[in-house]
Amino acid sequence: MNTPAIDSLTPLHPLAWAGWVIACVVALSATRNPVYLLLLLLCIGWVLREARRTADAPPLPLSPWRFALLVITFSALFNALTAHFGQTVLFTLPGWLPLLGGPVTLEALVYGVLNGLVLTGFFVAWTVLFVAVPTQALIRLIPRAFYPIGVVLSIAVAFVPTTFVQFQQIREAQAVRGHQIRGLRDWLPLLMPLLVGGLERAFQLAEAMTARGFASHGASHDVRSQRRFRLLLVAGLAMLLAGLIIRLVWRQQPALSTVVLFTGGAVLITGLAAQGRTVRRTVYRPRPWTGQDWLVAIPAVVAVAAYLAPSSRASLAWSPYPQLALPQVDPLIVLATLALLTPAALLARSRRARMKRALISPMG
Repeated sequence: MNTPAIDSLTPLHPLAWAGWVIACVVALSATRNPVYLLLLLLCIGWVLREARRTADAPPLPLSPWRFALLVITFSALFNALTAHFGQTVLFTLPGWLPLLGGPVTLEALVYGVLNGLVLTGFFVAWTVLFVAVPTQALIRLIPRAFYPIGVVLSIAVAFVPTTFVQFQQIREAQAVRGHQIRGLRDWLPLLMPLLVGGLERAFQLAEAMTARGFASHGASHDVRSQRRFRLLLVAGLAMLLAGLIIRLVWRQQPALSTVVLFTGGAVLITGLAAQGRTVRRTVYRPRPWTGQDWLVAIPAVVAVAAYLAPSSRASLAWSPYPQLALPQVDPLIVLATLALLTPAALLARSRRARMKRALISPMG
């Protein structure tokens, strides 16, 4: 009997987290309505707060607040100085300034702020995935048809911390010998041992993988299956490209572009599934899909459907041009957005359960 593995720092499946992030990205990309954007940022930030309160949450590579401050400020200033549209003129720059000359409007400034909010939402959503799911669990999500890419990523991820540790050891050893860094030439005694050590580890890993039969010819390398997979892959990508071209160029044919896009996606998924069945892969202690994962996946699908529904375009297509006006708000989209808070509720429930068990165990 398989025992559930702890593939993530949270009680949710990595696929559930990936679906939730995709739903957030789709929702952020579908609108510039400030009410929806602020609501999405609130939901994503709340989920990040709950994910960071887990016991083993990794430190963030960059603070979301710092990222938001830099990106929103830069986006607002850039759009205000380069997009000279809108009726509310704040001030006018001299016309002899290339690209910047002309009126600076409040509408352009607001639109730049909205673009900055979207980029911030993207960053915070992917930060949630970084905090909640370990890198190895994300690598396992790569389709089995691309297992060589997964192997390469696994090796790269494993080598990065080892390389940093070796660099610190080399630096400390050279410092004991009196080595000081004053210029570019002084980096050579640090980089050469690091390069040699990396090559040694690479050769050892290559020999170990060869001894275990990695990349040996077998069923997964059947010539016919490879040709079939490449044909389906090329056909699926070509249909997806054709659907995008039809949607962008011939906008009067939305139904045709939708059919072509869905057909291309189905062909691509069929090819990946067929090629994946030819690859044997064993997973130690697999992570099962539970009811909690459905509680995250279903609201994510509902949110995507709400933001992509044709009836939602009236409120989603809000724009500050040519003059600022109050945005329309659809209650159904608001409810679908609030459904993205489900991971936060499940994380809070799991944390309270762990705290309760921790209080009861000493007494027992």
